[in-house]
Amino acid sequence: LVLFTNAMEHITRIVRIVDLPCGNALLVGVGGSGKQSLSKLSCFIGQLEMVTILVNQTYGMADLKIDLQSFYIKAAVKPAMPQAFLMTDGQIANETFLVFLNDLLASGNIPDLFTREEYDGHFGAIRNAAKAAGVPDD
Repeated sequence: LVLFTNAMEHITRIVRIVDLPCGNALLVGVGGSGKQSLSKLSCFIGQLEMVTILVNQTYGMADLKIDLQSFYIKAAVKPAMPQAFLMTDGQIANETFLVFLNDLLASGNIPDLFTREEYDGHFGAIRNAAKAAGVPDD
């Protein structure tokens, strides 16, 4: 593997960004310039699990919702694993995907992603893990 100075500089920037809480980046460049490769290498360096979606002809909002639910569950519920979500412009099959992505990037809260019962169940699991770690429940 040969890494040019420019690529190493971009890797350090990406690692620094994904290391931040709620860190996100929009990588822009011509196709084939290595955006995905540098992102994957940066996630490996930062010990993050890379999550992507597989879009096909029948992929719709319900499928995106299911993928985002599993992403949130793996990121929050024990054993919580640091993750990075990689999505390319080719994976935006429907413009309404951008509403979910905007909510994800802006606040991390996607309205109606979970039902109230699912939310309460996941929140209870997180609360139990926090209590076991000695975090006070306020």
